[in-house]
Amino acid sequence: MKITEITMHRMNMRMKNPFTTSFGTEQDREFIILEAKDADGTVGWGECVTSESPLYIEEFTKAAWVMLEEYLIPLTLGREISHPDELTELFEPFKRNNLAKAAIDAAAWDIYAKQQGLSLAEAIGGCRTEIEVGVSLGIEDDMERMLTNIKEKTADGYKRIKVKIKPGKDVEVVKEIREHFPDIPLMVDANSAYTLDDVETLKQLDPYNLMMIEQPLTAGDLIDHAELQKHIKTPICLDESIHSYDDARQAIQLGSGKIINMKVGRVGGITTMKRIHELCKEANIPMWCGGMLESGVGRAHNIAITSLSAFTLPGDTAASSRYWEEDIIDPEVVVKDGIVQVPASPGIGYEVNREKLAKYTVQKETFK
Repeated sequence: MKITEITMHRMNMRMKNPFTTSFGTEQDREFIILEAKDADGTVGWGECVTSESPLYIEEFTKAAWVMLEEYLIPLTLGREISHPDELTELFEPFKRNNLAKAAIDAAAWDIYAKQQGLSLAEAIGGCRTEIEVGVSLGIEDDMERMLTNIKEKTADGYKRIKVKIKPGKDVEVVKEIREHFPDIPLMVDANSAYTLDDVETLKQLDPYNLMMIEQPLTAGDLIDHAELQKHIKTPICLDESIHSYDDARQAIQLGSGKIINMKVGRVGGITTMKRIHELCKEANIPMWCGGMLESGVGRAHNIAITSLSAFTLPGDTAASSRYWEEDIIDPEVVVKDGIVQVPASPGIGYEVNREKLAKYTVQKETFK
């Protein structure tokens, strides 16, 4: 493989509804679609799942654009590589910047799979032809609206419901949900909103039979999460604490959590994700695929990785129509009874609609 041309599309797409977490509220998504072309004309697509501001992670769209333009793209163009795995080693001298690295990694894997005549799922070792998915609901001021959303999503067949929480909107919210939906698979996501001073509050969630509480403490922390897990029965799921293979290894050794949420962008690409997957599989740590409010390109990659065997819990890869009036891929991602079919055609299995891509592009630059 020799990538001879890369185009970056800076996107601005408005979601159907505002999405609120402990970080704040987001409705306009700013991110980068990366289009890579091999010497034989094969095109691969990746998504840099940034936001306009560095809230979830230190990267943001403008910074990722500079990182790609100044460092990663020049290092990639014209270089002969036999396998996408080589990009991880190539990018290793640059610290973090995992979302930017993952965008090129994703496009290279798409090219590789197409050249091999394999679906992306097959190329990375996936074993499923369909995946179970759940849905993520933001923090709501109106509890009736929250309950209505849960009722609708449950009726749509989603396999689990995730609700965002923060101090002051936690135990009472879960209590209210359980009074109306005592048996649905339910989890909560704190996005690092708590500290060890909140142990007693978090212990109050134990009676509600939650699947997990996702990332209750500081991003990057492993030690305090291990301490918290000793005091609560609800399984802790790590998200913002896992940025590398070593993070995952240390978390397992310390007992920092019992579940790992995998986001390919957060760990720098599919190659690192695969290593973490094998580690979790060996340690019997369940995994699931988290969401970053992706467009269809990132969503397609998430579907492929969820086909791996250790992804045993429903992920966040909801239908395109859950977030967008129109997505930028054909066909859009469809969920039926909580199930998404894993594409069998070569590469990511979806075609980027160039007319829609152009419609939402606010900046474009091509490098050769």
